[in-house]
Amino acid sequence: MSVLVILEQRGELKPCAFEAAWAAGRIARAAGMPLHAVYLGPALPGAEQLSGLGIAVVHAFEDASLAHYTSDAYVPLVTGLARELNATVLIGSASALGKELCASVAAQLDVELAQDVLELGWDAGLTARKPIYAGKVLADLRVSSVPAMASLRPNVVAVVRDESPVPEIVRHPVPASAPRIAVKEVTQAPPGTIELTEAKRVVSGGRGIMGPENWPVLKSLCDALGAALGASRAAVDAGWIHHSHQVGQTGKVVSPDLYVACGISGAIQHQAGMRPARIIVAINKDAQANIFNVCDYGIVGDLFEIVPLLTEEIRKVQS
Repeated sequence: MSVLVILEQRGELKPCAFEAAWAAGRIARAAGMPLHAVYLGPALPGAEQLSGLGIAVVHAFEDASLAHYTSDAYVPLVTGLARELNATVLIGSASALGKELCASVAAQLDVELAQDVLELGWDAGLTARKPIYAGKVLADLRVSSVPAMASLRPNVVAVVRDESPVPEIVRHPVPASAPRIAVKEVTQAPPGTIELTEAKRVVSGGRGIMGPENWPVLKSLCDALGAALGASRAAVDAGWIHHSHQVGQTGKVVSPDLYVACGISGAIQHQAGMRPARIIVAINKDAQANIFNVCDYGIVGDLFEIVPLLTEEIRKVQS
């Protein structure tokens, strides 16, 4: 029996990979089982960065064909390894890629999957806490059957390393196959772009930005904070920004340390995507806006006056 964690990569190991490994390590210690990890991608970058996470062995499937995710290529390798290791618990990341991979692996293994969880534990079985009803309720789950699987939402745990050494690396051959799915083209985000669901800070704009020509006001604040740019559904539906920036029930769920909502009224559908943020700052001219009911700090005023002032002050502190 063992615990198996999936290490997600995009050229290099993503922050959510370390978070999933840390959470899996806690389960492995509590259950008295060894922790194994699986890596799929080009050459494994810097195994030393995996020290202190309690991983005993990293099973590496290294091949240029695995640089980009396809279910045809990834799912058989993960399921085969899980069976070989007799994995009792499998942990992945609840990123866009991770949620699809975990769902496919769980289906192939015919195991229970707790998707997009905020906390993980072990009590004679896998335990998890996850939001339901658009984030208005937190449900405590216990998966009594084994094997069990869960995906952990990015940015919900703080990785604290221990004295465990660099794990052993076991390299596995990648079988030659003719996959049904082929990646023909990959569009890279511009350099410096921060993935919205994994960002530690997010600045979002809504109907109050008045039009697409005003995004530079928020982008300047993003640059000063090192933040990702988000948007409400109203801004997306108006055609002011691409749907990939949408935060909310029909967009992306974010869990940053800081969320700054600019000109966003705070409808319940938007709250479902940003409520887990540790600190919420709201800027809105309407003192009765719903966003002020959930924020930690609220500023009633014109975002076009306040945001540049905030940006200027932040840059002063940084200089």
